[in-house]
Amino acid sequence: MCLATMKDYYARDLVVTRFNRGTRMPYQSPVSDFQFIFDNVVGFSQVAETEKFAEATEDMVTAILAEAGKVADEVMAPVQRNGDLNPAYLENGVVRTSPGFADAFAQIAEGGWLGISADADNSGMGLPTTVATAMNDMMSGACLSLALNPLMTLGQIEALEHHASDALKDLYIPKLISGEWCGTMNLTEAGAGSDVGALAAKAERNGDGTYAISGQKIFITWGDNDFSKNICHLVLARLPDGVPGTKGISLFVVPKFLPDENGEPGQRNSLGVVSLEHKLGLHGSPTAVMEYNDATGWLVGEEHGGMAAMFTMMNNARLGVGVQGVGVAEAAYQQALSYSLDRKQGKTGGDTGMIFDHADVRRMLATMKADVFASRSIALACAVAIDMGNATDDADWKARAALLTPIAKAFGTDIGNEVSQLGIQVHGGMGFIEETGAAQFARDVRVTSIYEGTNGIQSLDLVGRKLMDGGEAAYRIFEEIETGAEAARASNPIMAEAVWQATETLRETTEYLVSVSMAERGSVAVPYLRAFARVLGGHFHLTAAVAEGGNGPRTKLARFYMARMLPEHVSLLSQVRASHDDVMALTPEDLAV
Repeated sequence: MCLATMKDYYARDLVVTRFNRGTRMPYQSPVSDFQFIFDNVVGFSQVAETEKFAEATEDMVTAILAEAGKVADEVMAPVQRNGDLNPAYLENGVVRTSPGFADAFAQIAEGGWLGISADADNSGMGLPTTVATAMNDMMSGACLSLALNPLMTLGQIEALEHHASDALKDLYIPKLISGEWCGTMNLTEAGAGSDVGALAAKAERNGDGTYAISGQKIFITWGDNDFSKNICHLVLARLPDGVPGTKGISLFVVPKFLPDENGEPGQRNSLGVVSLEHKLGLHGSPTAVMEYNDATGWLVGEEHGGMAAMFTMMNNARLGVGVQGVGVAEAAYQQALSYSLDRKQGKTGGDTGMIFDHADVRRMLATMKADVFASRSIALACAVAIDMGNATDDADWKARAALLTPIAKAFGTDIGNEVSQLGIQVHGGMGFIEETGAAQFARDVRVTSIYEGTNGIQSLDLVGRKLMDGGEAAYRIFEEIETGAEAARASNPIMAEAVWQATETLRETTEYLVSVSMAERGSVAVPYLRAFARVLGGHFHLTAAVAEGGNGPRTKLARFYMARMLPEHVSLLSQVRASHDDVMALTPEDLAV
């Protein structure tokens, strides 16, 4: 090795060593950001004023956020790298989890976090979805591989609360909340991915109130582990008299071990893990291929009504997945910022002497932070709408929640991917080196834009089902944004005008979109959703600037967003008015290499 090469090698090794020895700031849950958004941006006080969530007082919520942040920072973040470097593996039919995951999960369970939004009658905390969403954000930023386990269990608890018999609720929910048992969701099959109605899994009536479930499911997150006493699978399958498609599907809870007369795990059920997927990221989260061979299950909801029950869990998961993207984006941003303040390279002419002073590095960091705030605010606004719909049974709140869910999922996960890539770029060559951990964020978050309905499907849902009201739910949001912009003109005239004009353009484009066929909407659904999110982001940044009341950091960030990021809506919405034919006219021959 020549002298120059040796110098380069040891210089790189020094950077990696410094990084691993703690010069990089560890993940810190952005508790103050949640508190600010709750208090000033998304109107969480409305939720606390309802009878259903009257106990979610400001003091209680502040304490809950702080404690959830501690769990994320002190329990989950320390095992983040373990999951990547020491993946879960299958050994003699048993899934062995990454070092530290079992202890971390035990602490999550002991703290009661698995029941944060579960009904208090079932030993849950009974807190609003908004608070649970903030917790999910922090846990995802700390260690997404492990956070996926509580998310699946939380979703299963909600599905059982809404659709299961009292007997099933009494048996399963307390054990899921305590962490003794874990929950999963089994939808996907090799021949039935997004088209769930094409599934082949079968269910037969046993004549004693139970059912025999047979078939294979793939991509089952946390399909098994070595630290819980039982794994409870929610499985979609078709009864012999079930009609083709989604209307003939039923939902069953199928435990790994059959509960005995005391409700404890007894005989092993006839199901198992066939294999674990070898994935781009999320190595600490075992993604299983599950085989069911006349496994005993119990019906959840009505026969042939499985999709209604499963959608309860899926809608919870879609917001949860959107927040996974936001949480990872936050972690990637924190690491990039820390690195930029510790890394010298070139002449910056700035105050710090570090790469932070390079204009383009600062641009990337500002972009990351601005989009984290925008996507987080959208997700929490969606959660507030869900809580208000649940607390008041008001149709407008429910329509708003339905409209915002695909936006929160798609935009949150897109931002997770984009911010993680920018994080690598801020690191320069070190971002491509695994020891720094910057690449792990990008690998881990990549799947979030795919699962729980790809972002293309979310966009189709937005321009299809969610605009079936002629755009009324969207127009109500536009009216609120423009009212807020008008009120902000006195203190922030330039930003207020930018948000008002962008909203008008979005309104006019929405009016156009609802006037054309669904076939024409399909090719423009993705840019429309992105533009909608961009405008919502502008609204929330403006709201934050007004609440700050001066020229502070949130106002400066809002100005950056208005000047550099909000204008993206113009090109996006121009695509919405483009001809559908320019896409569909392209044949396989036209696109061939």
